Amino acid sequence: MFNSLFKIVYFIEFLIIVVVRKYYTAQNRKIELKVDKKFGIDNLFLGLNGVGMIIPLFYVFSTWLDFANYPLPDILGYIGALFFAAGIWLLYRSHDDLGKNWSPVIGIRTKQKLVTNGVYKHIRHPMYAAHMLWAIAQILMLHNWIAGYSFIIFLIPHYLIRVGKEEKTLVSEFGSVYQDYIKRTGRIIPKFNRLKK
Repeated sequence: MFNSLFKIVYFIEFLIIVVVRKYYTAQNRKIELKVDKKFGIDNLFLGLNGVGMIIPLFYVFSTWLDFANYPLPDILGYIGALFFAAGIWLLYRSHDDLGKNWSPVIGIRTKQKLVTNGVYKHIRHPMYAAHMLWAIAQILMLHNWIAGYSFIIFLIPHYLIRVGKEEKTLVSEFGSVYQDYIKRTGRIIPKFNRLKK
């Protein structure tokens, strides 16, 4: 149950990030995809990621998973709360910068533009970075072998499978413009180019 500060903070941040994602999903629901590159393993991992996001709620609202608790210093929980806040901001910022160009599946929207400003100026996949921050925060805030690690164990293989396919789709749509963009930016870790003298 709500028997720790970190469970309460985790739940509040969880609600905020869900509201951000639902808002932008609703905004883009009716925009059609020109190319829809769905593949079975992606759908499987989307579902598993959802499970990894929901398991912590069982931990927050019950004692069912308490047998898998382990101790960590409180300072790590505070750091986790900051990571989660950074993830929320990054998810909001990346959705806002993408606008109508975002899709939850691998595909190209009709009249899609390549967004290279805002957070996309330094990082190509800030939404994955936001989810990684969330997954790390979950480990640091929920000191439980099941609830803490449930998201990251599915997120990492999903990222490794999906991001390459996304980039191939974007290269096929935007060609050398996207290839040049790859050279200037980091995949999920920002790449800051030095100013030329």
